[in-house]
Amino acid sequence: MTSSRTRRATALTLAVVWTLWLVGMALGDRWALFRDDWFMSATMALGSFIAGATSEGGGAVAFPVMTLGFGIQPAVARDFSLMIQAVGMNAAAFSILYTGIRVERHALLWSSLGGALGIVLGLEFVAPHMTPAYAKMFFTSVWLSFAFALYWINRYHDREVHADITNFLPRHAVLLAGTGLVGGVISSITGSGLDIATFALLVLRLRISERVATPTSVVLMGLNALVGALWKGGVHQALAPDAWNYWWVCVPIVVVGAPLGAQFIRNRSRLFISGLLYASILIQSVAALLIVPQSAALLAFSATVLFLGLLFFRSMADRGVRRLAWLAQEGHAPRLE
Repeated sequence: MTSSRTRRATALTLAVVWTLWLVGMALGDRWALFRDDWFMSATMALGSFIAGATSEGGGAVAFPVMTLGFGIQPAVARDFSLMIQAVGMNAAAFSILYTGIRVERHALLWSSLGGALGIVLGLEFVAPHMTPAYAKMFFTSVWLSFAFALYWINRYHDREVHADITNFLPRHAVLLAGTGLVGGVISSITGSGLDIATFALLVLRLRISERVATPTSVVLMGLNALVGALWKGGVHQALAPDAWNYWWVCVPIVVVGAPLGAQFIRNRSRLFISGLLYASILIQSVAALLIVPQSAALLAFSATVLFLGLLFFRSMADRGVRRLAWLAQEGHAPRLE
């Protein structure tokens, strides 16, 4: 039954998106874009699969590859990341929800609300003041600090995890919305951020299994990217022209890759998912240090962001330990996948 629902979800998504894409390509006579921008199609073939399979949005692959590998300006990479995730990750989100993959629904509601406000505020007041080199290093430093925190708690392979936020209270709604706000601001700079911020909160602080937190973060980032793209393109009509060109050559790719990634990860262990994250984040961090011209000020900035990120994520992990003790006192046993 599940496989048939998966096939139906994929077929419906492809039929709708590919039809609209073909009409747009034909009306605009955009076929020549593949000649110059084929490298982005190849990039997003892998990026969309990773986006569907992990808590890293497609922007977490596109942004470093575009800025570090191809020398594209961070603002263009950010716009493209939001635009392409609005298609690819929402295609994955449809597949996730249609096929009944477990998600944390409280997080979807409250983190989405906070993330929508955060990305709008970030696009208006934060991102315009972030220079290219600092935007690149900010991205890698935040992700590296999270990887350290996740590795720290995963040293205990049999740690207790839950399938949802047990005994949900109003303070959890505030916590999710506040984290969503921060994640939305990060998304306004790098094209992704709400996904990893909420994933970190769910896994480190609320002790939700990675198998539940991952599809939750995919749905969240798809919604957040859509809000960001509509705000930048609809309200301000200021999406970078080059980002549009890249978008056209990637749309038919990501609506296949992201849903495939979501289904691929469906029955994988949480430690397997964590391993994918470690590998991708390490590659991004090393590439940033090698490619971005470093200065004393930039290195100090990166070290500060890394240090603050470590404190932030470690605090989440420590409070997660206290939450488990509280749940045990309340008589709530772990409810696994």
